[in-house]
Amino acid sequence: MDRLRIDKWLWAARFFKTRSLAAEEIGKNRVQVNGDIAKASREVKAGDTVALRLGPVTRTVVVRGLSGQRGPAPVAQQLYEETAESLAAVARMREQRRMGSEPALAISQGRPTKRDRRELDGAARHAEWDSRWSASIDPDDTDR
Repeated sequence: MDRLRIDKWLWAARFFKTRSLAAEEIGKNRVQVNGDIAKASREVKAGDTVALRLGPVTRTVVVRGLSGQRGPAPVAQQLYEETAESLAAVARMREQRRMGSEPALAISQGRPTKRDRRELDGAARHAEWDSRWSASIDPDDTDR
């Protein structure tokens, strides 16, 4: 076997859990082969460069082998070789996530108490922008 469909190769190389997920990502133009946007039926061969976007990072790999069946992870990793630039980008993204702020630290006082919630609801109820227009007769307008 010297050529294989890109969706089947991505599935066999364990980039995607199912072949239909691989085809879906290819359909969203997130996979390129040798710099060209790929279709699911595009065939790859050893030596081709595949760039795929997985989340926020783009991984670039060189096809080293072909397999029509999905095997264990160590065998799947022998089907490709990741480029140095791609490894550096993955390491940068991993470091950014590690150094990112904890979402809970952005909350200064936590959840409002029951009393605070009542005050917030009361302020919203009495706010001019939240009052509803009504066709009822205004009690101050009884002089007619």
